[in-house]
Amino acid sequence: MIKTNAMRILDKSKIEYKTYEYDSSKAISGLEVAQSLNQDPKYVYKTLVTVAKSKEHYVFLVPVAEELDLKKAALAVGEKSVEMLKQKDLFGLTGYVHGGCSPLGMKKLFTTVIDISAQNIPYIIFSAGKIGYQIQTTPQLLKQVIDYKLFDITIS
Repeated sequence: MIKTNAMRILDKSKIEYKTYEYDSSKAISGLEVAQSLNQDPKYVYKTLVTVAKSKEHYVFLVPVAEELDLKKAALAVGEKSVEMLKQKDLFGLTGYVHGGCSPLGMKKLFTTVIDISAQNIPYIIFSAGKIGYQIQTTPQLLKQVIDYKLFDITIS
């Protein structure tokens, strides 16, 4: 198992976590990643990066089976509107590629919001910052390294 920047950040803060590796040639979507990890999709979260009208960038984590509600997302961060960041801009902004974007270890700290569903589950799984690698930890432990807020941000 390789060590990604996200894992190093957790190690440095002595945060307990578990890692997963999956065959990225077979898992393209978040649901396929959950399936390849033999995990219920409600525990596996995707990391989405947005840009607001104000030009500020925001990071949202939602369960892989759900979709980000852009209106709710804008409300969560106090913006008039947000839209998904263009894929071509992702690496330059975050240092991560599409499908391997972790909320940990981005080039810059962005306001982060995790869907409210995370408050009722024992752990969440998210990208370790490299395609084919995932991290599992509790929302409470993650709070020690990312200042995030919980908000209802998925399409109902």
